[in-house]
Amino acid sequence: MCPAAAPTRPAPPAEPVAHGRAHWLRVAREAADDLATDTVVREQAGKAPVDEVSRLREAGLLTLLTPAGPGGAGVDWDTAYAVVREISTADGAIGQLLGSHYFLSWSARFFGDPETALRTAQRSAAEQWCWGGGFAPQDPPLTLSRSSRGLVLGGRQSYPTGVLVADRLAVRAVREDTGEPLAVVVDPARRGVVVDAAGDTFGLRLAGGGSVEFDDVAVGADDVLGSLSADEDHLVPRAALAAPVGRLFSVQLLLGMAEGVLAEVREYSRAGHRPWQPVPSAGAPDDPQTLTAYGELTVLARSASALCDQALDAVRRGLERGDDLTYDEYADVSALVSMAETAASRAAQESATRALDIVGPRSASARLGFDRFWRNARTHTLYEPVAHRLRDVGDYFLNGAHPPFVLPA
Repeated sequence: MCPAAAPTRPAPPAEPVAHGRAHWLRVAREAADDLATDTVVREQAGKAPVDEVSRLREAGLLTLLTPAGPGGAGVDWDTAYAVVREISTADGAIGQLLGSHYFLSWSARFFGDPETALRTAQRSAAEQWCWGGGFAPQDPPLTLSRSSRGLVLGGRQSYPTGVLVADRLAVRAVREDTGEPLAVVVDPARRGVVVDAAGDTFGLRLAGGGSVEFDDVAVGADDVLGSLSADEDHLVPRAALAAPVGRLFSVQLLLGMAEGVLAEVREYSRAGHRPWQPVPSAGAPDDPQTLTAYGELTVLARSASALCDQALDAVRRGLERGDDLTYDEYADVSALVSMAETAASRAAQESATRALDIVGPRSASARLGFDRFWRNARTHTLYEPVAHRLRDVGDYFLNGAHPPFVLPA
């Protein structure tokens, strides 16, 4: 176990420079190409992604969603989603880290009051924070209680992403007196915060996941953003929209990994590589079985992508509605995102699995690193299982029931 330590941050730019979607997609492609040069070596080493976060920070990608101003790019959600998908084609673990960072860095604007949200976003941009943690409920929960020193946070939780490199942790804690779940922001350098790396994970090794122990950590009033209660009597639709907005990053991550493994295996096939045995022609560009497999996987990925586009349109409309969003409209958005998440999960897992079959026995080579796509996709879907999503979609379709408020892990 070790005290949490954030990577060194460069000085923020003195004057903001406005850039559009095309610029940031180009930056994301360049960052993905950079990550792709040593993805296999980095993934096998499994070190904390300090260098990778520095690459994202230097490219300006960490502050993409923060308000336009010193250090902040002020772009829209569409661009942030596209950036995560692009990064995920090269390195799914870093795509997971970046998507989680975007969602958590916006959390003050979902759950906090406007003044706290603006102050938090401006400081996050100016100091180029990397966010980690998560709001998914866990048992036993973190507890927020009162002491002679004020509010203190206690307990231990595991998080799949970001905690090893975070400048701020956004976590879920339960009020000891009322049982209400709250969104809390914590500086990992604060006394009583201890981070332990998750060294035994078989996938998402570079996502910076680990366990965090909070030993009577002092929490200021401004650090408590707001309620995470799923009760519709307390949760307004605008805040409820945080769930599908966050889960849509999961969709982009999965689609990026599906597209990434297909692209890598396609290049392998085009280069004329063939498996050793038992079918000499398998995996070759003119092999009928290979062509059929590529056709099926392409249709699967493109279908999931089309459903993702529908979900993205729904999220965009929901965000534009703001405080005027109704619960029925929220339900439409949530159901569409759940459909997209289910389709993307299937596309990622099937593409990563069947790609190994296309390559054949050579796919077992650690040097090629094709296995990382399967391990990353499977690990992510363990944290974000889709079985409940299907049930929620069915209940919504058949009975008109509103999908539950389920925040991403």
